[in-house]
Formats: sequence, C-alpha cells, structure tokens
Amino acid sequence: MTKRKIILLTGASSGIGEATVRRLVQEGHHLIIGARRLAKLQRLQEELGNIDALQVDVTEAGDLQQMADFALSNYGRIDVLINNAGVMPLSPLAARKLDEWRQTLDVNVHGVLNGIAAVLPVMEQQGGGQIINVASIGAHTVFPSSAVYCASKFAVRAISDGLRQETETIRVTVISPGVVESELADHITDDDTKTAMQEFRRIALPADAIAKAIAWAIAQPDGVDVSEMIVRPTQSPY
Repeated sequence: MTKRKIILLTGASSGIGEATVRRLVQEGHHLIIGARRLAKLQRLQEELGNIDALQVDVTEAGDLQQMADFALSNYGRIDVLINNAGVMPLSPLAARKLDEWRQTLDVNVHGVLNGIAAVLPVMEQQGGGQIINVASIGAHTVFPSSAVYCASKFAVRAISDGLRQETETIRVTVISPGVVESELADHITDDDTKTAMQEFRRIALPADAIAKAIAWAIAQPDGVDVSEMIVRPTQSPY
C-alpha cells in the first residue's frame, strides 16, 4: 500500500484537478486543495473527507505560502506539491488580446513559480519531497492561435528541468496531457479559435487518465524521479 502523503494541489475545482483529488483521496492520501472557487472545493471536502480546502489565487504568492504554512502547522510536513492550476484563452497574436496574454503568463508561469517558492525551503529542510507540474502537449509543439499558451507551457518544462538539475533530494515531475475533457476551452473569447477547438478536442481523454498518471508518479520510490510524461488519446496525434 502507498504511504499516506500530505499533498498540496492547485486548480482543484474541476477537470484534471478534481479528478486528481478523487484519485489521491481514494489511494489514502491527505490533500490540501486550493482554487478560486471555494464552494466547489468545500463540496469535494464534504463528499470525500481527507481534504482541507483553501481559497487560492496562484498569481498571489501569499496564497501559495498560506497553503504551505497551513500544511506545516497542521501536519508538520509537505510531501507533494501539484501545480495544476492553468488557463487557456487561445487566440491568434493578431487579435492582440494583451490582457489574456498577461493572464496566461501570470497563472501558468508565475503560478508555478509561486508554488515552488512556497514549498522548496520546506522540502529542502525535510530532505525530500516531490513537485509535480502539469504542463501540456503544448509544451512540446506549437499550434496556430496557441503561441502564448504554448510559450507558458514550454516555460513550465524549462523551470521543471532546471529545478530537477538543481536538487539531489526533491523529485520533479512534468505531466504533459494531450487533449483532455475540461473547462479550459470554454473560456476562449476569440470566435474563430473557439470553433476550431471544437474539432481539435473532438477526441479527448477523461480527466481521470491524467489523475492516474499523477498517482503513479507519486507512488514511485523516493529514489525514482519520473521526470516527464506525455499522456494523450490513442486515436489522436494530440
């Protein structure tokens, strides 16, 4: 049986985040989950137990520090951080959606860095831990209308690999999902891109497929670092 771990998870209110909460609680872990939509987290807490729910905006470094401090105060350690929160407001660069570009970089890049900054000193002092960053197939290739989004996910891969090389005690894992059933595409405001994404996302994995991959990476022995995984539908190149 997998050792019970104290796990911090951002972006937990839907999609991959919610599926991961369900999978890891089922495996006996205790989760401290964060998202902006606190009511959704509280419903998960009531349904599943073994959960603490906090309202978290990953663009605010103090919110991630609050998660880390809560874990230390209540459980004395942090075994895993899963940086899952992300946004995907795709559009061609010619649309000049500057606010969406800024939001993408703030959430997808600064959000990951804020999480790392909050837990890294703790894990170094413990002499171990694991940081799992959820990237995307867009961290490996670029598609039209996705330049800024893919740039943010390329950055997640670079940050992760840099961190992996800087530590001999902390496991660093990047999970790159292909097309997955989620709310991400619902927030695209560019009409042509939104229409194109409907066909692009016609074949999609259930979110639990990614949750299983995350759980598998966590379950590996402390000396085994699953550095990177791409998980995508068999019937799709993406």
